[in-house]
Amino acid sequence: KQEVIVGLVNTRSLAKTIDRVNESLFFGQSISRKEKEEVAQWIASRQGLQDSYANMFAPTKHDFREGIRVFTGERITSSAALRHILGEEACRALMQLNVSKVSVKDALKRANKGMKGRLKQSERWFYKSGMYCCGTCTVSLWRHLIVGGLDNAERRLTVGMKALKKYRDGFGKWRRFPLYYTLLALSEVDLASARAEMKYAAKVLERFLKRSQKKTKINQRRRVLAEGILARI
Repeated sequence: KQEVIVGLVNTRSLAKTIDRVNESLFFGQSISRKEKEEVAQWIASRQGLQDSYANMFAPTKHDFREGIRVFTGERITSSAALRHILGEEACRALMQLNVSKVSVKDALKRANKGMKGRLKQSERWFYKSGMYCCGTCTVSLWRHLIVGGLDNAERRLTVGMKALKKYRDGFGKWRRFPLYYTLLALSEVDLASARAEMKYAAKVLERFLKRSQKKTKINQRRRVLAEGILARI
């Protein structure tokens, strides 16, 4: 299928479309009302399609074939994780775009209902763990909660921070949790426990800033994230 790019929309890939939205928001770039409506309606059109996770937003065939990367560059190849993470990220993107079209609002409402049901079902078994599947999936859930999605955000994030601390490896990183994607979420969590985890990773970030010379898109994002965290803590 031919790649068609219209504004922020890449019709071949939900992952690439969300990445373009995230990049604009992360770097504070202006998005016109028309662009917001175009990209929000396209994302919303994928709600509940085949291969959507918990009735959220379905990846494209290209996403499954090529695999995806989260905003900070960590690669996802597992089909289940890919479906879940893109669903959470799509919900987050739509909430931040805040487009008032009824079709968009309704799609987001159905997606949230589906994920709420799956989350509550999971918590019957794993409530005290603070985890949802793997570490990367857990972080994508946090990113959805942070912008006001789902429910019980403060309680779930508080439990999540406790779980994250248990996975410290003693060297500034965490077992199971991808470093930069985790820090991306932590940078938006207004809890003392989240700040403690960022402080724990500070030495790793300082070393990264000293040695990182490659001017790739991912490195640029990681540098901005690292600098912002170190300035904050």
